[in-house]
Amino acid sequence: QVQLVESGGGLVQAGGSLRLSCAASGRTFSYYGMGWFRQAPGKERQFVSAISTSGANTYYADFVKGRFTISRDNAKNTVYLQMNSLKPEDTAVYYCAATNTPIPLYRTQSSYAYWGQGTQVTVSS
Repeated sequence: QVQLVESGGGLVQAGGSLRLSCAASGRTFSYYGMGWFRQAPGKERQFVSAISTSGANTYYADFVKGRFTISRDNAKNTVYLQMNSLKPEDTAVYYCAATNTPIPLYRTQSSYAYWGQGTQVTVSS
């Protein structure tokens, strides 16, 4: 089992920044690829970003490329999502998730066995 707890969400004006954190406990964190997903009201949950076990490989949805940066600190069992130039359409509940599937499946929600409870991000215009 892996327990994931997100933090860092909040209310920010358009153009602002937030850094989300996801702290993991349980099994060895460095064994898992980590992903961030988000779900806006009335919409399906969608892939945002993912990072490989070592942090050497990162992946982004097109709508966040150049604005969001994913990183991880395996010594601290934590994955981060730095979000810059936020837009109102980024408003959503953000979830982190853990997977031990191969890299090509990182964008697929069903690949992730463990999920956090989510943190709300609200971007005002």
